Amino acid sequence: MNKHMFLGLAAIGLMACTWCAKGNAQPVNPVKLRELPPPPSPETTRKLFPGFTEHDVRTTGATIRVLKAGKGPPLLLVHGHPETHVAWHKVAPALAADFTVIVPDLRGYGDSSKPPGGERSVNYSPRVMAQDMVDVMKHFGFEKFGIAGHDRGGRVAHRLALDHGDKVTRVAVLDIAPTLTMYRDTNQEFATKYMWWFFQIQPAPLPEHLIGLDPAFYMKEHLNVQNKTPGAITDEAMAEYLRCYCCTATIHGACEDYRAAAGVGLELDAADEKAGKKVAAPLLALWGAKGVVGQMWDIPKTWRAVATDVSGTALDCGHLLPEELPDQVVAELRRFFRS
Repeated sequence: MNKHMFLGLAAIGLMACTWCAKGNAQPVNPVKLRELPPPPSPETTRKLFPGFTEHDVRTTGATIRVLKAGKGPPLLLVHGHPETHVAWHKVAPALAADFTVIVPDLRGYGDSSKPPGGERSVNYSPRVMAQDMVDVMKHFGFEKFGIAGHDRGGRVAHRLALDHGDKVTRVAVLDIAPTLTMYRDTNQEFATKYMWWFFQIQPAPLPEHLIGLDPAFYMKEHLNVQNKTPGAITDEAMAEYLRCYCCTATIHGACEDYRAAAGVGLELDAADEKAGKKVAAPLLALWGAKGVVGQMWDIPKTWRAVATDVSGTALDCGHLLPEELPDQVVAELRRFFRS
């Protein structure tokens, strides 16, 4: 995909979101946003993650909020956009019976810190966010561990497995194809269905301003488009997503994540491809049969191009696998990480 096509497709996404923000979808009411999320409710945390303890872990350049529980081999669960660690609330307690489960908020999201993005948003690059996760696991004494990542978390998991292959025992990626593959194969259909990929990479403050006009609407629409299982997102989970997302620092951090992935992140991926570097750890790909990614790409094939040992299967749901089909996700992850 050449530069002109890329910019043209970016404009498609931008126009779509501007159309929405002007009120063609529903009236937009400007709101006064907090900079940072209010503190989480201990009662809500105990309800969603019974038995888990809360920790703030200092990493290289960020403070990462982490929940931890269980016993056995370490397993790191990483969420995606626009969610938080809460995306795993139907999965993590069950897995804690077999694993020591670590559930963080990525930098820029949830209750983790939101550092400045730096030049070219480099402080939110997949490499930097992967280093956060390595630092978190080292904090708890784990030099080797399994990792499962959904959505943006899957991209962090992919980069972590490339940069820190000696630390990753096994890696699972949920409902994604490799980032470089998805951008290279972009067409009008994908640009329309995943318009935030092209909208949120626009220079600040344009996407931040438009999202900030009605962040609750933007976030809910984002999730509603991807969720194919009515009722999958519980009221408690949605309240947590809203608490954390409807803040200027979170919106900016999320946009920096997308900008970095489409810039510095693609350069890292292209360099690994040129060098023939692949993920060495066994890789499990799970995807939603009703989701966009699973309908547009041969998921196992895309991962076999960048990893040496790939298995995978489709689940009968949309994009939000851990919330739409948690029992099946638990079963697949338990089988894979026990192997």
